[in-house]
Amino acid sequence: MSAKTDGQGRLYLPKELREKYGQKYHIVTYEEKIELIPVADDPLTAVREAAGDLRDASVEDIRADIEAEAKDEAGETDGDR
Repeated sequence: MSAKTDGQGRLYLPKELREKYGQKYHIVTYEEKIELIPVADDPLTAVREAAGDLRDASVEDIRADIEAEAKDEAGETDGDR
């Protein structure tokens, strides 16, 4: 799929894309390209949905899980210190 900008630089997205991804986008620029990232109509709800089970976890629990995962990836155990 391709699209062209008009004389004022506006880019029009086809209706099916707007219906699927919404009306708001974050523009990410790279050296050789740009990327449109859809922004949820209610970003807070989107974050809550993405967090899933983490929503009810304490900061300490999350930190402990991250440390344990990092140690597993590094092949480290508590006795290795």
